[in-house]
Amino acid sequence: MSTPIIDGLKWRYATKRFDAAKKVSDADLQTLQQAVNLTATSYGLQTFRVALISDPNVKEQLQVASYNQPQLTESSHVFVFANMLDVSDEYVDGFIRLLAETRGIPVDAVQGYADYIKGSLKGKEPAFIQDWTRRQAYIALGTLLATAGELKIDTCPMEGFDAEQVNNILGLPEQGLNACVIATVGYRSEEDKTQHAAKVRLPLEELFL
Repeated sequence: MSTPIIDGLKWRYATKRFDAAKKVSDADLQTLQQAVNLTATSYGLQTFRVALISDPNVKEQLQVASYNQPQLTESSHVFVFANMLDVSDEYVDGFIRLLAETRGIPVDAVQGYADYIKGSLKGKEPAFIQDWTRRQAYIALGTLLATAGELKIDTCPMEGFDAEQVNNILGLPEQGLNACVIATVGYRSEEDKTQHAAKVRLPLEELFL
């Protein structure tokens, strides 16, 4: 099977060394941002935010917080996915107003949906809420990786970082956010030997039950 999305997924890999001289174009960067914005999320709430970093000084700080992995400074851009620590009734109300405005319907017409969302979250422990919002960020990460692969833009998803340090560098706690996963974006270096390794995946008949 050969389609643009399958070809892109076969081409992509977790890039360990980037060519620091090559930068992602503004047009491609906007496409990646739009893809993340269009990703599926529970209820459509988008309970995460993304810090998009290109400033060399901030990238150097993030590298220190990421155990000095070179991807942070060599890549063109760094996407820091941050999950919301709480999903308040006020946040749900804001989403409902946006939904009503976008679809050209009265807020009252979707008040039942608002009540349903609030009811599903009511009484849930903070740990439950944060685990849930973290999963939404990972769905968005997957959308970013797939889109970048189709565009032949290299990426490296990263969990190897000190979240508290990253949070402090970016001022995330003050915004009710927590860094949960990072994706570095750019173009592979010719020196990155990982690109020549065969992709290892299970046969479909074993993966799918």
